[in-house]
Amino acid sequence: MEFIKYIFLQISSNEIKTVTSYRRKEFSANKQTTNAFNVEFYFPDPHAPWQRGTNENTNGLVREHIPKGIAMENYSDDYIQLMVKQINNRPLKIFGWQSANEYYLSQVFHLN
Repeated sequence: MEFIKYIFLQISSNEIKTVTSYRRKEFSANKQTTNAFNVEFYFPDPHAPWQRGTNENTNGLVREHIPKGIAMENYSDDYIQLMVKQINNRPLKIFGWQSANEYYLSQVFHLN
């Protein structure tokens, strides 16, 4: 949960509305995070991947760089950062073929 707190501290509090997470021990402090950041946690039903579509899609994108069964700890921070940069700079239909980075910046800085 410390990683989530670190991420939340990097983002404006009004940008974070909800978090959908797995039912795993690393999310056991969700009530403290909810209280600290005023963000609600949702837990999808077990064996219901359609309830966490963005997560499943992101897993697929990550697996293009890191095969399933290989721990991320086996990769350097530089490699992980490059992977994240490549994923966030892919053009997406949902954003009018802008990348997630381009769309985010256009919303933050009102570029459109």
